[in-house]
Amino acid sequence: MASQSQGIQQLLAAEKRAAEKVADAKNRKVRRLKQAKKEADEEIEKYRQERERQFKEFEAKHMGSREDVATRIEADTEGKIKEMKEQISANKEHVITKILELVYDIKPELHKNFKAIK
Repeated sequence: MASQSQGIQQLLAAEKRAAEKVADAKNRKVRRLKQAKKEADEEIEKYRQERERQFKEFEAKHMGSREDVATRIEADTEGKIKEMKEQISANKEHVITKILELVYDIKPELHKNFKAIK
């Protein structure tokens, strides 16, 4: 009977050691998953920064900086406004003369629907 009791004790001890090993394996797995997630996040952040840098280089190469674009737009706008003012000053007198001619050139005539009373 003592050997049976001792066998049961050994089985219980073996079961306890097995449970500890399983728990230890689960803990290692959780640590490995956390470490893998951390490494993946770091790698993603590095990739994002690299792509952002490449985009900024591309943007600077093909479009120029935002200040350059704003300066070009401003200069273009000023040029167009200047051109319009020149056209206005060049054609102003001619347009005023034409309008006055049309206003002053009155040709009285009867309306087509007018019927004279006899």
